[in-house]
Amino acid sequence: MSSGKVLLGVLAGVAVGATLGILFAPDKGSNTRKKISRKGDDYAEELQDKFNEFIENVTRQFEAAKEEATQMAKNGKNKVEDAIDHIHSSAK
Repeated sequence: MSSGKVLLGVLAGVAVGATLGILFAPDKGSNTRKKISRKGDDYAEELQDKFNEFIENVTRQFEAAKEEATQMAKNGKNKVEDAIDHIHSSAK
């Protein structure tokens, strides 16, 4: 199981637990709704931050793989050119 799924599950569990705790707390309905709204905003912001970190990580990994592939292609091209030059010089 990926760490992203585990993190998402933990965040969802915390959100549900906090919401249920607020709902069963002895408080006025308007105060309860405000608390739920604030908690929801907090969790949404935290989830957005985690998502942005995930996207940045994927982007870094993609860029590294792209650079490696480019370097491998250049190396392969150089080897082919060297082999062609060697064949031409041997043929003369």
